[in-house]
Amino acid sequence: MRNYKRLLMYIRPYLKRLFLAVLFIVLAASANLYLPWIIKDMVDDVLAAKNMVMLNFIAVSIVVVFVFRGIFYYGQSYLVSYIGQRVVIDIREVLFRKFQRLPIAYFDKHQTGETMSYLTNDVNAMQNALVDNLIEAVTESAILVGSLIMMVYLDWKLSLLTLTVIPLVGQAMKIFGRKIKITAKVIQERLADITSLLQESISSIRVVKSFVREDYEIKRFCKENDLNFQAAMKNIQLTSMLTPTVELLAAIAVTFIVWFGGYEVVNGEITAGALIAFLTYAVNLANPVKRLSRVYGNIQKAMAAVDRVFDVIDLEETVKNKEGAKDLPEVKGAVTIKDVVFSYAKDKPPALKHLSLEVKPGEMVAFVGPSGAGKSTVANLIPRFYDVDSGEILIDGHDIRDVTLESLREQIGIVPQETLLFSSNVRENIRYGRLDATDEEVEAAAKAANADVFIKELQDGYDTLIGERGLNLSGGQRQRIAIARAILKNPRILILDEATSALDTESEKIVQAALDKLMVGRTSFVIAHRLSTIFHADHIYVIDNGEITEHGTHDELLKLGGLYYSLYQIQFANH
Repeated sequence: MRNYKRLLMYIRPYLKRLFLAVLFIVLAASANLYLPWIIKDMVDDVLAAKNMVMLNFIAVSIVVVFVFRGIFYYGQSYLVSYIGQRVVIDIREVLFRKFQRLPIAYFDKHQTGETMSYLTNDVNAMQNALVDNLIEAVTESAILVGSLIMMVYLDWKLSLLTLTVIPLVGQAMKIFGRKIKITAKVIQERLADITSLLQESISSIRVVKSFVREDYEIKRFCKENDLNFQAAMKNIQLTSMLTPTVELLAAIAVTFIVWFGGYEVVNGEITAGALIAFLTYAVNLANPVKRLSRVYGNIQKAMAAVDRVFDVIDLEETVKNKEGAKDLPEVKGAVTIKDVVFSYAKDKPPALKHLSLEVKPGEMVAFVGPSGAGKSTVANLIPRFYDVDSGEILIDGHDIRDVTLESLREQIGIVPQETLLFSSNVRENIRYGRLDATDEEVEAAAKAANADVFIKELQDGYDTLIGERGLNLSGGQRQRIAIARAILKNPRILILDEATSALDTESEKIVQAALDKLMVGRTSFVIAHRLSTIFHADHIYVIDNGEITEHGTHDELLKLGGLYYSLYQIQFANH
C-alpha cells in the first residue's frame, strides 16, 4: 500500500475539508445504528409494556434522525467529491508537467495513445478510488465499529462468537485482492493499447483510406477490444467470487448467533428485543464486511492505475538542468562540436562516432548524406534533445550541459521537415514563437516569411482556425507559418531539418526564399535532402555511417568526386 499512502499525500492540502467530510460520514452512518435500537425498544417497551410515551418518542426521533442524516449525507458527498476532484486535477497536472520535462527519448519509445491513456484512463481510475470508494470505506467502517460496540453492549458472549469470523474474512480479502490488482493492471495496459491504436488509426485516416485498409483497422481494433474484454472478465470473475465468499463466512456467523441467541432468550438471559437488535447489528456487521470487500477489490483495481501513474512520475529526467547550471548569455552563434560519440540506446551501435566540427557566428553549415547517416542526430544534440555519450558541444565557449535548457533553447530556432501546428488560429500559431509579441510583430514575421499574402486570403485572415495539425493548409503554407514562428523568436542559431524536402517545386521556391531571409546574420545548420538548397553554404559536411567523410564548399566537394559528387549526379543527372 506504499503508493496508496503516497496518493493520500495529495490530500494533505485539503485536510480540513477531509476531517469535516469524515465527521459527516460518521454522523450519517450513526443514523443507521439507531434503527436496530428502535426495534429493541418497540419490542420490549411498546409491544410488551404498552408504553405510549416511548412510542411517541420513537416516532419523533425517526423523523429528526433522518433529517439530520440527509444534511450529513449532502455534506459528505459534496466535500469528498470536491477533495477527489481536486486531487485528481493536481495529479493530472503533476503528470502533465512530467511529460513536458521527459526527454525526447521517452517519446521515441512510447506511443502517443499510451501517453494519453495515463492522463485519461489511469487518472480516472484513481478518481474512483478516491471519491466513491473513500465515502463507502469510511461509511461502512463507521457502521462496522458502531455495530460491534452496540453488540458488545447487548451481549459480549455473542459478540465474541461473531468476531471469530473476521480473521477468515480478512484472509479471503487479502488473497483475492492480490489477484484483483494483477488483473486490473492488465486491464489498464489493454486500455492504453486501445487508446494508442485509436490515436494512430484516426490520425492516419488518410493513409488508411488510400490503401483501403478500413477492414484491417477494424480487425486490429476488435482484437485489442476483445483482449480488454478477456482481462475485464477475469477481473470480474475474481471480484464476483470475493463477495459470495465473504457472505458465506458471514452467514455461518449469523447461524451461530441465531442458535446461541435463541438459546439465551429461552433461558431468560436476554430479552427478545435485545436479540432482534443484536441480529440486526450482526446483519449491519455483515453488510459492511461485504461492502468493504467490494471496496477493497475496487481500490486494488484503482491501485493498478496508481502504480502506473507513479511509475511515470518517478521516471528519471535524463536530460535536465545540472545543479548550479547558469543561464546562457546572449550568444553570437559560434558552435564547436568536439569528438562527440552518441547512440540512441546502450544496446545499439553509435549514431555518431567521434564527430568534430567548428562553426563561426553567422555561417551556414549544411549536412548531407544517405538516410540514417546521422544528420538529424547532430541537429538533435545541439538543443540538447539528447545528451552526448562522450565529447562536448560548445556555444560561444559554453558547454551546453553547463547552462539551463530554457536559456539554451530560447536562442535556437528549429524548422522541421514535418511542420506541427496547433489547432488554434494562424495568429496564435505564429505567436507561439514569442508569447508576448504584438499583433504588429506577428504580421511583420509573416511578411518576412512570405506568408502574409496567403494568410490575408484565408476566410478570417490571421484569425482563421487552421484545424488539427494545420491540415486545412497546404504543406507550403504550413511551412511558411513555421518559418514566421521562427522569425518571431529571433534565434541566434537556426536548425533547418530538411525544411523543404516534402514540398513541390513551386512551394519550395517560395519557402526557400523565406528561409534565405531567415538565415541572414544567423548561424544556420541545414540538413539537406535537395542539394540545390545548399550550394551557397559556407561549409558542407558529408556524413556517412555516423562519421564526417567529406568537408568543403559545394565546388570543392564536386572536385573531390566522392559521396557528395555521387549524390549530386543522382539528383542532377537529367539536367
